[in-house]
Amino acid sequence: MTSSYYTGEERSKRIFAIVGASSGNLVEWFDFYVYAFCAIYFAPAFFPSDDPTVQLLNTAGVFAAGFLMRPIGGWIFGRLADRRGRKNSLMISVLMMCAGSLMIACLPTYASIGTWAPALLLLARLIQGLSVGGEYGTTATYMSEVALRGQRGFYASFQYVTLIGGQLLAVLVVVILQQLLSEEELRAWGWRIPFVVGAIAALISLMLRRSLHETSSAETRQDKDAGSVKGLFRNHAAAFITVLGYTAGGSLIFYTFTTYMQKYLVNTAGMHAKSASFVMTGALFLFMILQPVFGMLSDRIGRRNSMLLFGGLGTLFTVPLLMALKTVTSPFLAFVLVTLALCIVSFYTSISGLVKAEMFPPQVRALGVGLAYAVANALFGGSAEYVALGLKSLGMENTFYWYVTAMMAIAFLFSLRLPKQAKYLHDDH
Repeated sequence: MTSSYYTGEERSKRIFAIVGASSGNLVEWFDFYVYAFCAIYFAPAFFPSDDPTVQLLNTAGVFAAGFLMRPIGGWIFGRLADRRGRKNSLMISVLMMCAGSLMIACLPTYASIGTWAPALLLLARLIQGLSVGGEYGTTATYMSEVALRGQRGFYASFQYVTLIGGQLLAVLVVVILQQLLSEEELRAWGWRIPFVVGAIAALISLMLRRSLHETSSAETRQDKDAGSVKGLFRNHAAAFITVLGYTAGGSLIFYTFTTYMQKYLVNTAGMHAKSASFVMTGALFLFMILQPVFGMLSDRIGRRNSMLLFGGLGTLFTVPLLMALKTVTSPFLAFVLVTLALCIVSFYTSISGLVKAEMFPPQVRALGVGLAYAVANALFGGSAEYVALGLKSLGMENTFYWYVTAMMAIAFLFSLRLPKQAKYLHDDH
């Protein structure tokens, strides 16, 4: 069955559902990424130190701690989505993200309350990490179930369009604030503004998600294995390990060339913070609009081939690209190099949620996708900045490049385990 078999009304309903789900996704990821892009400005307020690398290391540690909550979020919200419905899970996750952002926006600094300041910052990040841990799996599941057959790669790619869009908007807000406020104002109070914006946007997202229709059936929700970790590992352990294997490399390289790259250009290449922000804004915008292109490509060549291209090209080009970026002086050349890296990453990101969802049946789909993604993200994605900065502080920065390369080789090997035709969510490929 291809998309031509849908009535006009059915197509419209499904496209509206994808827009509704992905709009909420955009807000979730905006709130989460604002922290990474504002860290340069608020790090001294929570972690007093004379060394900017130590300050960034501390804020990266809190960023990583937020990722450690993802497996718990993946389990809680995956279970909720499989047993109580995708819609309920989506609404609760965005409400939690709102709470976390509002908390960071109002936090007193170290100068006001001492060590309570970084402790409360950590708590807010843990709340956000729990929320995002549930967001990815449920959104991926919902969008793969509602996407039009024969064009699933194209429609499912909008999960990362909005995920990157959230990241892009976070960079864009920082760029606008950099133009309107002085460095001193940004460090004093300006960094709080994006978190307020994020909290308000999350409430709007909550209203959008109330209009979504449910994609899971009463029959699958009442299945004895619905949302059960025991049922997941008893019947689908091999699929879980495969997803975990390629998500580890995918998460690591994604965060290396997105959130960490801005700091890398400033801290290693010596680029001015404003120039680095402009470079990343342009690169992320191009990355975002490329997602549907790579999604359509997967509809033509198959998910497995897209994943093999991702793993293979990532293994070959990670070290050359990071070495070139280490000594780059031209912002335009930096933009070209980062964009090339993100094109390789797009083979994975465009179909990331879909290729996972196709591995699990509906009664454990949200749990299987969410938990595997969250575990791999917590261990490899969230720690990317921390490992990179830690190795840099030890004078072993180049070791990080080889670490990313090794994980890409592992992603390639696990992609070889993907079936040539999906067992669940059967499509053209």
